[in-house]
Amino acid sequence: MKQQKALTLKTLTKGNVWEVQENDIFRLLDSKDKDSDFTDNMRHYTDIIRSAFEIEEVKVDRPEVIAKYEARGFKVGAVKVDDGATVKWAIKKRPIMRVTDLTYENIRHISAAKLMEVLDRNFGGGWDSLSQSIQDIIESGFDISTTTLPKDRLHKAGGMYEKKVNDGFDVLEIPKGTWVEAIFAKAKAITEDTHDDLEDDFKPKHFNSDDEDDDEDLQEIDDRYHDDEDDDDTFDEDKLTEESYRTTFDEDPDELNLEAEDVSDDDDY
Repeated sequence: MKQQKALTLKTLTKGNVWEVQENDIFRLLDSKDKDSDFTDNMRHYTDIIRSAFEIEEVKVDRPEVIAKYEARGFKVGAVKVDDGATVKWAIKKRPIMRVTDLTYENIRHISAAKLMEVLDRNFGGGWDSLSQSIQDIIESGFDISTTTLPKDRLHKAGGMYEKKVNDGFDVLEIPKGTWVEAIFAKAKAITEDTHDDLEDDFKPKHFNSDDEDDDEDLQEIDDRYHDDEDDDDTFDEDKLTEESYRTTFDEDPDELNLEAEDVSDDDDY
């Protein structure tokens, strides 16, 4: 197993910046291993930091002003922007609250439980109501499975729900009348090869202050649901018949014993 290198300002990227906290940013900016072109590259470093942190310059350096920043969750510290000038920054880690906060850079830095919170807070229409771009981001960091069943069958012994939970998956249940959609998520293992690929993807570059900012590695996310029919909040249970059983999984479906064959259009749920 390759030993992980200590993070420095020179190796800070839009991927690994999510691994650090506010105090670490101040430490990196004050470190003695800054490159000789630190001033010229300050914009580059700031862009990287801003991808994961909110930054505000404290223009009025008074205790009551700093107290207000701290009350909002900011850490305040001094930053040397060149050889002769020092400014105060207020820094706060960007919260991941909504599905539109998820990016390829931060998706591997949250837990499956956190992902379930984000999904539960942002939609009620199920996995298919997410735009394809958001699904792709989530699946780059997590194994995802879904199933939709009558709620009295979802927790049946030996079924998919039990097997997934026993295999370490977190689950989010989305009620749909007398039916329930279950979304299962488990963080993908990061192998040494995967770690190397991520380092290559976010390898830092040195820019002069006149260079244009390169935003190609930022994922733009469409916050609107991609299906017009998803705008209808009314759930039609009549559409959920025997043919409506939908499950996505990697295992052999015969082993999941969902017992969907017992359900017909005439069953009363």
